Amino acid sequence: MGTRMVVPSRKLQDLIEEIRGAKTQAQEREVIQKECAHIRASFRDGDPLHRHRQLAKLLYVHMLGYPAHFGQMECLKLIASPRFTDKRVGYLGAMLLLDERQDAHLLITNSIKNDLNQGIQVVQGLALCTLSTVGSAEMCRDLATEVEKLLLQPGSYVRKKAVLTAVHMIRKVPELSNIFLPPCAQLLHERHHGILLGTITLITELCERSPAALKHFQKVVPQLVQILRTLVTTGYSTEHSISGVSDPFLQVQILRLLRILGRNHEESSDTMNDLLAQVATNTDTSRNAGNAVLFETVLTIMDIRSATGLRVLAVNILGRFLLNSDKNIRYVALTSLLRMVQSDHSAVQRHRPTVVECLREVDASLSRRALELSLALVNSSNVRAMTQELQSFLESCSPDLRADCASGILLAAERFAPTKRWHIDTILRVLTTAGTHVRDDAVANLTQLIGGAQELHAYSVRRLYSALAEDISQQPLVQVAAWCIGEYGDLLLEGSCEETEPLQVEEEDVLDLLEKVLQSHMSLPATRGYALTALMKLSTRLRGDNKAAILEKMPLVERGGTQDEEIKESKEAQLSEASLVPTEPQASELLDLLDLLDGTSGAAQPPPPLEPSPGDVLVHLLDLPCDLPSASPPPASIPNLRVFEREGLQLNLSFVRPPGTPALLLITITAINTSEADVIHFICQAAVPKSFQLQLQAPSGDTVPAHSGLPVTQLLRILNPNKAPLRLKLRLTYNHFGQSVQEIFEVNNLPMETWQ
Repeated sequence: MGTRMVVPSRKLQDLIEEIRGAKTQAQEREVIQKECAHIRASFRDGDPLHRHRQLAKLLYVHMLGYPAHFGQMECLKLIASPRFTDKRVGYLGAMLLLDERQDAHLLITNSIKNDLNQGIQVVQGLALCTLSTVGSAEMCRDLATEVEKLLLQPGSYVRKKAVLTAVHMIRKVPELSNIFLPPCAQLLHERHHGILLGTITLITELCERSPAALKHFQKVVPQLVQILRTLVTTGYSTEHSISGVSDPFLQVQILRLLRILGRNHEESSDTMNDLLAQVATNTDTSRNAGNAVLFETVLTIMDIRSATGLRVLAVNILGRFLLNSDKNIRYVALTSLLRMVQSDHSAVQRHRPTVVECLREVDASLSRRALELSLALVNSSNVRAMTQELQSFLESCSPDLRADCASGILLAAERFAPTKRWHIDTILRVLTTAGTHVRDDAVANLTQLIGGAQELHAYSVRRLYSALAEDISQQPLVQVAAWCIGEYGDLLLEGSCEETEPLQVEEEDVLDLLEKVLQSHMSLPATRGYALTALMKLSTRLRGDNKAAILEKMPLVERGGTQDEEIKESKEAQLSEASLVPTEPQASELLDLLDLLDGTSGAAQPPPPLEPSPGDVLVHLLDLPCDLPSASPPPASIPNLRVFEREGLQLNLSFVRPPGTPALLLITITAINTSEADVIHFICQAAVPKSFQLQLQAPSGDTVPAHSGLPVTQLLRILNPNKAPLRLKLRLTYNHFGQSVQEIFEVNNLPMETWQ
């Protein structure tokens, strides 16, 4: 009868050395696969002497990220073994390989119960560690009584682990809280650091999950106060002191528990007020451990019903934190002050200069918190100074913060504006600095404000005209300026305004500026609508037409509803004005429209070749490219198409087919850059088949700013008289991240609506 050769079992240390010695990942996988095959064979043979060694190697393989599920049942066998060496590896394997998602973890419940009742401390410790790690709700219910008995055992080693296991049980099954209430009162008298710290944690969990437990432990507040006072004055044990602070971990945990017990409870709050003041004034803040204790003290003062003087002390502590060199401490100070600004506004206001300084932080999280707190500190007495600081921040802040900053300034100005002129100036500056980041209702709000301030009409139109002459890229600013020029353009030409610098404006200057807006590729359709309406209204303002009643100044919109209703009303007013443009350019209607704009009766006369009049300029401006918006019913929308994306640079196509010219397709190419670096020297060229006619207009710029800045747009006009399927070839050249890039590609998946 032959005997089978027994392969000697490799030790864990030898396996670790061989795996670490592998030169490549393939070699490592080969070593692990061979060893796992050997471990499987050993498990099948049922070798009891080396089972713990095989499982230890398997656990190491598991920690490297390789599958080890086939060792789960071996964990159960080792846990049931009477040998400590087997139990130790078996429990470790259970903690690593088992969890609540596998039914196998329920099979160890009986083994844990037997080990808890054995009386051997090291075995009880293993069982408690495993129960607190992988114990499910069912296991916690079955073993709660055994753990409750161990809480009052003589040995501190087992009691400490039993307390931590009880914490896990309460988190899993809150209804078990009644079982652990009686032992906690006795455990508070412990001198052992680990047991006391675990007991405070257990009481905290009980109070957070059970109203009955909260009421029960409010009676022990004086005892907790005495424990903390002893820690602060005489120290608990030198071995647990850190940087001169006596046991900061225990102090922090007691302060958190006091915060829960004193919340909405007058008697408990009164009991701990003096102690909190003592901790706040005596804690050393030169080290981080002291700052941690001090911060928890501040949070406790904020949450309980503390005295007014104590709350002022807490705010002052946070004010000192703002001057700390550690960014984390400054961040928690800003966050905490933001929580206190509503309840203790005057105390937080004292630290306003320091908060404003934090706006200049390079760290984005700090500057965002400082911005939120600065906006919360604005009131009627400091609105001028704070708005000036916020506007300076708006000019230099990152794009991610501009929208929040701009909206915050506009809201603060609306609430606390000292005068209408200051309010108008503030909104204008925001629109000039960050017009693309303001809320949708900013245009409607400003037109409402200007319309209601009759004494500022001349001032507003001159300010807006000057701003528009300098920059037509900020679309909300352009829209407000065009509206104001259309309404009050006559005031713009009436000479100087006492409140502004002398400004000489001719009719041709105004018309040229509006023409520039109409023809700019940066102008949105809504912006062009504003400009076109302004031109029509100027025909009555500048020429004194007898039909001026049709285009008279807009009545002031009443602000009686929500912001959404105001926006809707403003848009309806704009549409009612724009509806004066004819829907179909038939000859008779066009002559009537030119009649209206030119202020003459009968047929329109051709203008002289030189020195055209302002009315004739208006007629010329109406002879614009077909891509200008009209008030005719909009055609069916064509879905946009993304045709290119690389390293954050995106190229999107949007399509418009003017109703009056079905053979014409207008394609707007929009380049957006979401990367960290600007795309420079950007050039886009296009080609179409010979049966099409292509006109490629100049782009709005050659630099696509990083962080989703202002996009670059370019207009393509394609004439397709045969309504043939459209194919488009694009060539992109640009410089990105210091490298020159050239891309040539064909777009042959254009929507059918673009050519049918």
